[in-house]
Amino acid sequence: MKALSQFVLVSSLVLTQFSFAHADTTALQQAVQNPARTEANKARDQYRHPVETLAFFGVTPQSTVVEISPGAGWYTEILAPLLAKEGKYYAAHFPANSTSDYAKRNLAAFKQKLASDPVYSQVVVTEFSPLPNQQVAPANSADVVLTFRNLHNWYMQKGEQGMIDAFSSFYAALKPGGVLGVVEHRLPEAKKTADWLKSGYFPQSLAIELAQKAGFVLEASSEINANPKDTADHPGGVWTLPPTLSQKEQDKDKYLAIGESDRMTLKFRKPAAN
Repeated sequence: MKALSQFVLVSSLVLTQFSFAHADTTALQQAVQNPARTEANKARDQYRHPVETLAFFGVTPQSTVVEISPGAGWYTEILAPLLAKEGKYYAAHFPANSTSDYAKRNLAAFKQKLASDPVYSQVVVTEFSPLPNQQVAPANSADVVLTFRNLHNWYMQKGEQGMIDAFSSFYAALKPGGVLGVVEHRLPEAKKTADWLKSGYFPQSLAIELAQKAGFVLEASSEINANPKDTADHPGGVWTLPPTLSQKEQDKDKYLAIGESDRMTLKFRKPAAN
């Protein structure tokens, strides 16, 4: 298991040493190794670091977790078995009444996945879109809300207000003291030019600013999912890199050598006293 050597405790403005050797990650490791996972998804562990990431966000088998926009279910394959016995897992997917063909296909495929194996029998499907007053889970019920590589999509759809609305929905679902975990393609601040949004990357400073506007406090940041090989200036944006490889065979070996994108990993907390 890879260890996280350092993370920043923003509230105290000090750099603190942290090692997962002091945390019990046995259950997380077992969930990552469960037989329901596809080989294609397991191959991406080297870029997504699921054990370290979930440990950083404080996810345990007893947690009530909401995953926002779970897509095809990459993390569902891990979270569902992890939380099945003692925890609760809400998957906040596309709204059932969406008029988008893309959303309809993806929601149908996700539900088909859930029906394919009893390991998913305890998953509760809810709805999310970056609009005001979205209930992704019962109010004040969740220990952790997670979102992986979604911020750029919401910002492209609804701009800053849509992002604040999204974060506010997460805030409402969390218990006081609960955690919002964010992983997102990271745009270097120097590359925040007029057309940055087309890249699929997102400025870390803006992510923090908008979450704070919804009431969250940034507690820590981690380099678990960092990739210093990623220059974030590819011809097809983040989709140039694996797994999409939008340029197809053009410079394919180059992009495979880079690997998946450089990512911010941010841990926010809903204040215990509102």
